[in-house]
This record gives sequence, structure tokens and C-alpha cells, in this order.
Amino acid sequence: MNISTELLDEVIAHALGDPRNEVCGVIAVEPDSSQDDGGARAVRVYRATNVHASPLKFEIDPQELLELWNVIELEGNELGAIYHSHVRSEPYPSQTDINFAANWPGVEWLIIGLASGEQPLVRSYLIEGGEVQEVAIAEPAM
Repeated sequence: MNISTELLDEVIAHALGDPRNEVCGVIAVEPDSSQDDGGARAVRVYRATNVHASPLKFEIDPQELLELWNVIELEGNELGAIYHSHVRSEPYPSQTDINFAANWPGVEWLIIGLASGEQPLVRSYLIEGGEVQEVAIAEPAM
């Protein structure tokens, strides 16, 4: 994913705003931008509410997710990534994440790891058919 420092900082700030619980949200990308230079170009971050308010799992209320998806499409963009934080582990998809991703083919999973207690670690993955593949996070080319 190509994401600006400002948008990535927004995602990290969301995670640091509640370091005891997993936070979540979605990232909009420009349509067809993944074909331009090998990675989708992020254009906006949308915070969501973790209905569980839990350090162990996240879930976006289906109605809120549908509303966010509709806003993204109305703005002429696409849902490019779902993000969430891991407060007690490294930023690698859990089995719960892998199972949930089965419903979202082609969507990246951006995970912010807070376990180190220092600088948050951010990684992104494509999860297809239960297989996890890390994808690069880069600053968009100007």
C-alpha cells in the first residue's frame, strides 16, 4: 500500500489513543491505483468503533462498516484496507484475523503492534484463502 506519512500517523495516533484496547478502522484508496505503480494509493482514513472494547479482539459493527463503505464509494474511492491494533502481540494476523479476512478478498490488513512499548510497528498483509502474505507499505511517489 502506498500511504502518506500523514495518513499513517493518523492510524498510529488512533492506536496510541487507546493502547489498552484494539482499535480499528478502514482506509480508502483511489480506484485502480494498485495498477499504477504496484500498490494501492491511500487517500483517507476512517476511524471505527471496536464494539468489543477489548485488548484481545476487534469488530466493527456491520451497520457502521456498511455506512463507511458507502461514504468511501460516494467519494469515488474503494475500500483498500481494514486496520486494527494488537496491544499484546506483534503486528501479525492472528487466526481470528485470518478467519475474518475470508470475507474480504483483495483488502489489505494493516496491523499496528503496540507490544514493544516503544515505537509502534506497522505491517500490512494480504490474506487470501487462509494464506498470509506481507505487502510493502510505502510513501506514494510524487
